[in-house]
Parts: sequence; C-alpha cells; structure tokens
Amino acid sequence: MPARRSTQSAATVFLICALALVGWLIGGRDHPTTGPEGGGTAAPAGGRGTSPLQNPDGTEPGLAPLTTAEERKAGRDVIAAVATAAAGTKDGYDRDEFGPAWTDNVDGVPLGRNTCETRNDLLARDGTAVERKDGSDCTVTAMTIRDPYTGRTVRWTKQQASKIQIDHVMPLSYDWQMGADTWDRAKRVRIANDPLDLIPADGSQNASKGDSGPAAWLPADPGIRCAYAVRFAQVSPKYRLPVTGADKKAVVQQCGG
Repeated sequence: MPARRSTQSAATVFLICALALVGWLIGGRDHPTTGPEGGGTAAPAGGRGTSPLQNPDGTEPGLAPLTTAEERKAGRDVIAAVATAAAGTKDGYDRDEFGPAWTDNVDGVPLGRNTCETRNDLLARDGTAVERKDGSDCTVTAMTIRDPYTGRTVRWTKQQASKIQIDHVMPLSYDWQMGADTWDRAKRVRIANDPLDLIPADGSQNASKGDSGPAAWLPADPGIRCAYAVRFAQVSPKYRLPVTGADKKAVVQQCGG
C-alpha cells in the first residue's frame, strides 16, 4: 500500500508540472503582456541590436546598449573627436532641400541604388520575421522589431505605419543649422539616407524628439542613452558637421564623462 501511494504522488506531481508548462506556453508565448502605451512586449534580454562601436557604417541591425566600463570609455573616445560650434538659424530650411524622402537615388552611402527605397532598407535591416508585399523584393508590410528607444518589442504592420518611424539620429533641421545649409544637394541627400544616421524607433519617441539635439532630448530607456550618444557622435565627423557645446556635453555625460 505505501508503494501505491508513492506512485500516485509522483503521478500527481508530474500532472501539475505538465499543466503549469501548458499554462506558461499559452499565457507567455501566445498571449504576451502588453506594455505601456500599447507598445508591445518587454524585449528579451540582449534583444536584437548591434553596438555602435561595432557598427561604424550603420549597416548592422538595431542599437545595443554600452554597459561595461571599457565600452563606455570607448564611447567617450568617439565623442571626443566631435567638433563644436554655435547653431545657426533655421532660415531657408525645408525637408525638400535634402532630396525626396527615402530616395534610393543616392551615391556614397551603404544601400544606395540597391533598387529599394531607404525606409524599406531600414525596416528590413532592423526587423525580424519580415514580410513583404506580394511580388516585391522591397516593400516591407509586417515585421517584429525591437525598439531601442523604449526597450520594447513591437509587432509592426504597414496598416500601422506611424507606430514605427525612421529617426534621423542627427535631425535634418539640426544639420541645416550646424552647416548643411552651405552643402551641395548631393551631400544633403547622402546624410538624409545614410543608414548610420537612421534608426527605426517608436513613433511617439520620434515625434517628441523633433529636431532636438541630445541636450534637449534623449531616448526614454536610460540603458540605451550612451549607445545613442555614440551613434550621434559617429555621424558628426563623417560629415564634418559640428554639434553645439551643450549637445557635446550631454553626450559625454551619457557615457559617464
């Protein structure tokens, strides 16, 4: 009789564990918890993103945090190369001065003239489970993406296009004020479509940023701010474009300086 009770107890434990596993699969995988602002699920540890220190041309996906002392020191070294200047005015600025939005007709940057417009290139670069329009090798219609600015994972579809927007890390109006007003059109088209300067991110974050530099705006997730600061600093020397003194101070601070 004791042996029979032991067998029954073991069977009961096995059944409870099996039911718990099924519950986890249903609740955790098929019905993920919705995050704040309807922004999706919490991103898995590590997420999908690349350290800006390992991505100097912007062709690798996403943006990964810089967490170690060595990484943050390397980030400060990148920032140290950034020149500063006083901002000019917005007089004469117009988005059209930087060419048609997301044009593929651009030379001198990765992904230019690859037959896909820049926006679709960036969605495909950073997204997973990417779906495309029937008959098209370019037009992204759905994907899953880790938004680096909030740290959340979002399932995006073209029907909700504004949910994920393409952020110019160094905004075009900012470029204009810092010297791009004197550039030729071809150089302005390059910076507007350079993957180094472009990150798909939460639409409300992009809208709140506007044309602000890092002294006035930073991503909502504090853990990504040093990486964002480095990405901002990488664009500046590539285009010999200075930043304001306040913005340089702000980016240094994000990496512990």
